[in-house]
Order: sequence, then structure tokens, then C-alpha cells
Amino acid sequence: MPRIRRRLLLIAPVAGLAALSGCASVVPAEVAPDATDPVCARVVLAMPDSLGDGLPQRDTNAQATTAWGDTAAPVVLRCGVEPLGPTTERCQTVETPGGPSIDWVIVEDGDGGWTFTTYGREPAVELHVPAEVADERSTAFVDQLGPAVALTEAVRSCV
Repeated sequence: MPRIRRRLLLIAPVAGLAALSGCASVVPAEVAPDATDPVCARVVLAMPDSLGDGLPQRDTNAQATTAWGDTAAPVVLRCGVEPLGPTTERCQTVETPGGPSIDWVIVEDGDGGWTFTTYGREPAVELHVPAEVADERSTAFVDQLGPAVALTEAVRSCV
């Protein structure tokens, strides 16, 4: 077999592995119904690079989303979710250090994780914290999202 052909046969599998490994750090996410709202692009671009120690920002595969942490159990944020109407779920105002206050409706998921959805903001933003993260640390990092989420319009507040 000619030397060049042998080299190509060796390079092809290595190139394939390199391409696959590049995708390994991308977090799958579901696009929200109003993800094309231009405000969502600004919100996602303004998100922090990390949510504290061990939760670095990750790339996602859906518009108007971002994620942090381990790709096996990421914290995922989606902008453009359906805005919440009046609710009996827990609504809490989260003070952002040196910044705005953001109202979040907080719901425990059946899997032990938590979903935080902005209340009274358009477009609405949702943050899912999986049980693996909630079991290991406080969800107090939600306050770090305030400056970015404040780019959305406040139309109501928690009572």
C-alpha cells in the first residue's frame, strides 16, 4: 500500500474522534417558544461565565439558551418561555447584589430539581437546576442572573 494512502487511513479515524470530542461539551437544550425575541439574545449574551466554583458556562445546541456545570447534569437557562400568569406557586423576589431585584416563581420538580421562572417579565426566562446540583449546593447563585434578566421588561411583580 502506498505510504500516502496509509497515512490517510490513519488520519481519518483521528479526525473523526476530534470532531466527536468537540461536540461532547455541548449541552442539549429545548428551544423556548419565543426564543427569537431579540431581547433573548441580549439576555443570554449578558449571562455570567460561571455560577460559582464548579459551574462554568457551557455551550448549548438551542437558540436563546445557555448552561453551566457538568454536561451530564447541567443547570440550563432558556429565554422566551411562556410568561406566567397569576399563580399560587411560591413567588420570591431575589435581590441582586448591586443590581436589580428579579421575581422568580420557584417550583420543585418531580425529580428533586428546581425550576425558576421569572414572574412579570417579558420575555420570560426559565432556569432548571437538576437534583444533582441542588443536592450539592445552594441555589443562591440565581442572584447572579439578575443583571442579565433585568434586560427583559418588568410588567408585574410578586405580591
